[in-house]
Amino acid sequence: MAITRRQKEVLDFLTGFTASHGYSPSYEEIASGLGLNSLATVHKHVTNLQNKGLLQRAHNRSRSIDVLPQRAARKSFERLPLLGRIAAGKPVEAIESAESISLGDIIGNREVFALEVRGDSMRDEHIVSGDYVLVERTRTAREGEIVVALVDDTDATLKRFYREGNLIRLQPSNAEMSPIYAPAASVSIQGKVLGVLRKYA
Repeated sequence: MAITRRQKEVLDFLTGFTASHGYSPSYEEIASGLGLNSLATVHKHVTNLQNKGLLQRAHNRSRSIDVLPQRAARKSFERLPLLGRIAAGKPVEAIESAESISLGDIIGNREVFALEVRGDSMRDEHIVSGDYVLVERTRTAREGEIVVALVDDTDATLKRFYREGNLIRLQPSNAEMSPIYAPAASVSIQGKVLGVLRKYA
């Protein structure tokens, strides 16, 4: 998950301080070490890093900020060898290359999360039940983009987004299903789809 430059500085300071002293720093020491004037700012950064699964805190003891080790499995699969291109039409000569690809190449610096798809309302986009969609967290979308929309703060759905006057049309990509119409005020965009992952085995 993407982190901001300042969050990385906080994480690096925590790692270095703990390695040097054998215990984690206090909020005051973090603020002093990073030149921050507000303990509330330190608290905000630590909370955000905790929510992203990079830190853990024990509320019943002091100096309780622990940097969580990143799973080795994640490092192993950060990059995959990109061995070339494969024809889905007329066969072409297979030439092996020394390139690699990672999710980071697709995601970049954007804040992205994954959702498992349930249902077939987007099957004509080749997004079917059991697929995983990579979603960029955003509150806005352009006409026709595939979005994760929240209706009435309760029902989340994956659809194409269209504005029609005071209404939002959430359009399925399945001829057997009808679009969802809702007042614009009752629809909030949670993110837009960047890509799809599918597991066959």
